[in-house]
Amino acid sequence: MLPSISLAQEIGLAALLVAAFVWLTSLRRMREDGHFSYSGPAAEGLPMIPAQRGSTAHPMESVELTEAEKQAFAGLVRTISLT
Repeated sequence: MLPSISLAQEIGLAALLVAAFVWLTSLRRMREDGHFSYSGPAAEGLPMIPAQRGSTAHPMESVELTEAEKQAFAGLVRTISLT
Protein backbone atom coordinates (compact mmCIF):
# COMPACT_ATOMS: atom_id res chain seq x y z
CA MET A 1 0.00 0.00 0.00
CA LEU A 2 1.19 3.47 -0.78
CA PRO A 3 1.12 5.69 2.30
CA SER A 4 0.32 8.93 0.46
CA ILE A 5 -2.93 7.88 -1.25
CA SER A 6 -6.21 6.49 0.07
CA LEU A 7 -7.50 2.96 -0.44
CA ALA A 8 -10.08 4.16 -2.99
CA GLN A 9 -7.32 5.83 -5.01
CA GLU A 10 -5.24 2.65 -4.91
CA ILE A 11 -8.19 0.62 -6.17
CA GLY A 12 -8.80 3.16 -8.93
CA LEU A 13 -5.15 3.10 -9.92
CA ALA A 14 -5.14 -0.70 -10.02
CA ALA A 15 -8.29 -0.73 -12.16
CA LEU A 16 -6.76 1.84 -14.51
CA LEU A 17 -3.58 -0.19 -14.89
CA VAL A 18 -5.56 -3.39 -15.56
CA ALA A 19 -7.69 -1.58 -18.17
CA ALA A 20 -4.59 -0.18 -19.88
CA PHE A 21 -2.99 -3.64 -19.94
CA VAL A 22 -6.12 -5.20 -21.45
CA TRP A 23 -6.37 -2.42 -24.04
CA LEU A 24 -2.73 -2.76 -25.10
CA THR A 25 -3.03 -6.54 -25.27
CA SER A 26 -6.13 -6.32 -27.46
CA LEU A 27 -4.43 -3.80 -29.77
CA ARG A 28 -1.47 -6.14 -30.17
CA ARG A 29 -3.77 -9.05 -30.99
CA MET A 30 -5.73 -7.00 -33.50
CA ARG A 31 -2.50 -5.98 -35.21
CA GLU A 32 -1.26 -9.56 -35.36
CA ASP A 33 -4.62 -10.83 -36.69
CA GLY A 34 -4.48 -8.40 -39.59
CA HIS A 35 -7.20 -5.98 -38.53
CA PHE A 36 -4.92 -3.08 -39.41
CA SER A 37 -3.90 -4.18 -42.89
CA TYR A 38 -3.49 -1.55 -45.60
CA SER A 39 -4.22 -3.57 -48.69
CA GLY A 40 -7.11 -1.42 -49.90
CA PRO A 41 -7.06 1.38 -52.47
CA ALA A 42 -5.36 3.75 -50.02
CA ALA A 43 -2.22 1.60 -50.13
CA GLU A 44 -1.89 2.12 -53.89
CA GLY A 45 -2.39 5.85 -53.78
CA LEU A 46 -5.62 7.72 -54.24
CA PRO A 47 -6.87 6.94 -57.74
CA MET A 48 -10.27 8.48 -57.03
CA ILE A 49 -8.77 11.97 -56.86
CA PRO A 50 -8.39 13.39 -60.37
CA ALA A 51 -5.05 14.64 -61.58
CA GLN A 52 -4.43 18.35 -61.38
CA ARG A 53 -4.91 20.38 -64.46
CA GLY A 54 -2.24 22.66 -65.79
CA SER A 55 -1.68 26.21 -64.65
CA THR A 56 -4.84 27.35 -66.40
CA ALA A 57 -8.10 26.80 -64.56
CA HIS A 58 -11.30 25.52 -66.02
CA PRO A 59 -13.61 28.39 -67.06
CA MET A 60 -16.19 27.27 -64.50
CA GLU A 61 -13.56 27.52 -61.74
CA SER A 62 -12.54 31.11 -62.29
CA VAL A 63 -14.33 34.40 -61.78
CA GLU A 64 -13.56 37.82 -63.19
CA LEU A 65 -13.24 40.43 -60.46
CA THR A 66 -14.54 43.93 -60.83
CA GLU A 67 -12.15 46.84 -60.36
CA ALA A 68 -13.63 47.57 -56.91
CA GLU A 69 -13.07 43.94 -55.85
CA LYS A 70 -9.48 44.03 -57.11
CA GLN A 71 -8.82 47.21 -55.10
CA ALA A 72 -10.46 45.73 -52.00
CA PHE A 73 -8.30 42.61 -52.31
CA ALA A 74 -5.17 44.70 -52.77
CA GLY A 75 -6.07 46.66 -49.64
CA LEU A 76 -6.58 43.42 -47.72
CA VAL A 77 -3.20 42.11 -48.85
CA ARG A 78 -1.53 45.36 -47.78
CA THR A 79 -3.24 45.15 -44.37
CA ILE A 80 -2.12 41.56 -43.87
CA SER A 81 1.44 42.24 -45.01
CA LEU A 82 1.79 45.08 -42.48
CA THR A 83 1.13 42.77 -39.52
